[in-house]
Amino acid sequence: MVLFRFVPANEALPVVRGEGLYLRAPQMADFAQWAALRAESRRFLEPWEPLWPSDDLTRTSFRRRVRRYAQEIASDTAYPFLIFRQEDDVLLGGLTLGFVRRGVAQTCTLGYWIGERHARQGYMTRAVRAAVGFAFRNLALRRVEAACLPSNAASIRLLEKVGFSREGYARRYLCIAGTWQDHLLYALLSDDTVS
Repeated sequence: MVLFRFVPANEALPVVRGEGLYLRAPQMADFAQWAALRAESRRFLEPWEPLWPSDDLTRTSFRRRVRRYAQEIASDTAYPFLIFRQEDDVLLGGLTLGFVRRGVAQTCTLGYWIGERHARQGYMTRAVRAAVGFAFRNLALRRVEAACLPSNAASIRLLEKVGFSREGYARRYLCIAGTWQDHLLYALLSDDTVS
């Protein structure tokens, strides 16, 4: 049984490559591009996310976020990534392998967002495939879980296309857009055939 992480805390998290894109940990240099994409996509993202703090798009808030991300990576509790297009380094969105549970679980929870102008172009499908490969190969996890609103047809399609199986329905599971909402529960196992 594997009980230890495979990315030492003192090493930088590697760049994860996918088809035409790459994922890497957020850095302060990403602030302007991140804030602009989030701001222009706000109405598109808000129905699917927790309420945004009033200072969410500020440099100070982003600095706290980057600091927290570094701590999460170092403690093997989460692996946050920004997603960039390979050809021009344009930021497409973000993805997190969070709530990493070791010991007898060896699992994590997948969350993701994409900028509105990049949606419906296959980027997130490719990013999720790359992240799942990283979770299974580099982090030695055996299970990746995800949850989405029953009304989020795009997210349902994405998860099922990548090979996630629907495992359940959780009532009032997460507080999204200020309301406790039901979610569909999905999972992908390391020995499942990934699409």
